[in-house]
Amino acid sequence: MSESPERHGEPVGRARSGMIGRHFPRTGTEPVTAQSSLGLRLLLAGVFVPVFIAATVLFGVWAGNSDQGDSPGRGPLIGLAVTCGILALLAAVDLVVVLRRLKRERGSHPITR
Repeated sequence: MSESPERHGEPVGRARSGMIGRHFPRTGTEPVTAQSSLGLRLLLAGVFVPVFIAATVLFGVWAGNSDQGDSPGRGPLIGLAVTCGILALLAAVDLVVVLRRLKRERGSHPITR
């Protein structure tokens, strides 16, 4: 089985690093001037981590204070609290990943003036 020759060549430098830290020549159809979405991901994760944490606390307290005949019942409120907790955890993990990638990108480029 033969590998494609461009996969064995020297890595090509790019403005941002990849998951493994090396890149090969472009083979896709994305524009050469395509921008990274890390800034938007940082903004969204920064906004939604506290929102989901607040919603988790709100639904948890509401579920704790609900009685047997209340509507919505305790079960759906607990489900909403768990769902918001999971979303808060996912947003926090994404925030950590984005911050690590931004740190790696900024640290790997010498400033030339």
